[in-house]
Amino acid sequence: MPKKTVTLDYDRCCPEKCTDGVCLAALECEYGSLKQEAPYELPDLVPAKWCHGCAKCARVCPAKAINVV
Repeated sequence: MPKKTVTLDYDRCCPEKCTDGVCLAALECEYGSLKQEAPYELPDLVPAKWCHGCAKCARVCPAKAINVV
């Protein structure tokens, strides 16, 4: 069975919904799979960092922009 990972729906992502524009999902990811360069900017998935599929980021995202696949 394939390992779980996350996708980020940039159309739904809205950093303004996070405290001070800092992506809550990126803060929650202990593996560094999500990265935000500056507050209010869209976060990016970091291909070099291995997503462990824990879905912690998806649970805290207020915009529900992160999906586990």
